[in-house]
Amino acid sequence: MSDRILVPYDGSSPSDAALEYAFERFPEAEVTAVYVIPVSEGYWGAFQDAETDAPGETEARERGETLLERASDLADEHDRSLSTHLASGKPDGEIVETAVDGEYDAIVIGSHGREGVSRVLLGSVAERVVRRAPIPVIVVR
Repeated sequence: MSDRILVPYDGSSPSDAALEYAFERFPEAEVTAVYVIPVSEGYWGAFQDAETDAPGETEARERGETLLERASDLADEHDRSLSTHLASGKPDGEIVETAVDGEYDAIVIGSHGREGVSRVLLGSVAERVVRRAPIPVIVVR
């Protein structure tokens, strides 16, 4: 049985389903929801340093905090405790790094279930996490 579960959370229906799955499937586990603020790439990323926020970064951080509060409300509805973590970076890399550094036993991640061309064009964070994570990953649709 898994003792520590990491659930990437972005406020979408699939991430709600993943969080609920973690609560139901692992009733004794410590569950943590993580929201990843995507890093600036391209033009603004070239000028960003450790002391300078990229345009919109403050709003993105506030949005992440709001979403994690929503995840905590969902935990309350299931009578569960929930730890939260706010990270920034490339979502798939940050999720895997958080899971490894935090010594989590598994990742439970939601997926929109896109197939074919839409998956190729849009990419899939869930798919990249499955490929990169050295721990079990459960994909919930």
